[in-house]
Amino acid sequence: MSFEIIRDPLWNNIRVDELALALIDTPAMQRLRWVRQLGLAFLVYPGATHSRFEHALGTYHLARRALALLEERGDLGDWGRQECDIVRAAALLHDVGHYPFSHALEEIGALHHEEVARPLVLRGAIADVLTERLGAEAPERIMALVRGESRSPLQRLISGSLDLDKLDYLRRDAAMCGVSYGDVDVDRLLNSLALVADPATGEPTVGIAEKGLSALESLLFAKYQMYRNVYWHHAVRSATAMYKRLVDDAIGVGALDAATLAAFTDEGLLLDLARRAPSPLLSALRERRLYKRAFEAPAGELSPNGGEWIADERELVVRVENQLARECGLAPGELLLDYPAKTQMLGLDLPVVRRYGEIERLTAEGWAGAIHLPKLSDELYRSARWLRVFTAPRLALDPKRIVRLAEMTAAEVRSALGAGEALL
Repeated sequence: MSFEIIRDPLWNNIRVDELALALIDTPAMQRLRWVRQLGLAFLVYPGATHSRFEHALGTYHLARRALALLEERGDLGDWGRQECDIVRAAALLHDVGHYPFSHALEEIGALHHEEVARPLVLRGAIADVLTERLGAEAPERIMALVRGESRSPLQRLISGSLDLDKLDYLRRDAAMCGVSYGDVDVDRLLNSLALVADPATGEPTVGIAEKGLSALESLLFAKYQMYRNVYWHHAVRSATAMYKRLVDDAIGVGALDAATLAAFTDEGLLLDLARRAPSPLLSALRERRLYKRAFEAPAGELSPNGGEWIADERELVVRVENQLARECGLAPGELLLDYPAKTQMLGLDLPVVRRYGEIERLTAEGWAGAIHLPKLSDELYRSARWLRVFTAPRLALDPKRIVRLAEMTAAEVRSALGAGEALL
């Protein structure tokens, strides 16, 4: 088998096989060159202009390394060769359906990028390459891995607590932002991987040796630090809230079709918006006149379900934003609510090979390790996630009134709007 070498700023030389080269040359994969990995974070960290394409190559590279280590140990057996081809292709293709500017549009109700990837993988150029080289079932098998639904013993390498996606993006994002927060002991984690019998089902699956738990802790802390300081940085979230609102407004007036969003590149979408739906909000975003914080509070200061309607009920959020803007003497779109979509800081479900060979499952219920990873993960998550109100002109809102509004249920908010009641 022949290989090409692609130089990468993070992993140095990435060896790319013939199948990967054929997939890379498809239009859907080439679009990822023009989709930034971190969306609008470059407005805060100027170096964060790296692309989904680079990340896809890095994830593919880590898949090659992980599979080579498992093969050296004899874990893969006779079934491993074609399964490895499928897993490497899934690692390369896992983000092929991403929208412009990363995950932001999923927060306004657009299809999850894994669903967008389905037709791209199952039909067209990518499907043709996969079918010709790996067989007719290859596209479906790869989609099952990407969606976390495969029965493959290697599923956890693509989607799970310790998937290779996280190992690349945390290291890559930190490096390109110029911060030290994403320092993950990738070598230790990869060398701690093992194929083991799942203690619940007896089926073979990817697990981790006990000696790798300290590296798993480094992954948890790195993810927390990156969310707190990069992904959910207040100015990044301000730009993201502005972007979400202007796309939402353009869809609402028919200037954009939600079904075509995933075909755009970052700049292509902004240019199309400028042509079809020019607005002061778009101009402010292009010129980096970001909205200012009028209120903010960490999730830990709210009740467990407080504010969740802001993350989940997009249509209601826009109505509330418009009402609050009127009450503050602002124009529609000049006041924005932001509460990042709920995510797990480290979703734990992983077999651990103890020192003397017994296998235990590390889950959200905990495990007698050095630290209580599930509990710590939840505490770090609530510390990193903040509820914010952003406004175009700088102003301050009464914190008690905003918290009271956030603590209301979606039904209560709708009732107040329907009755014409003031929200502040």
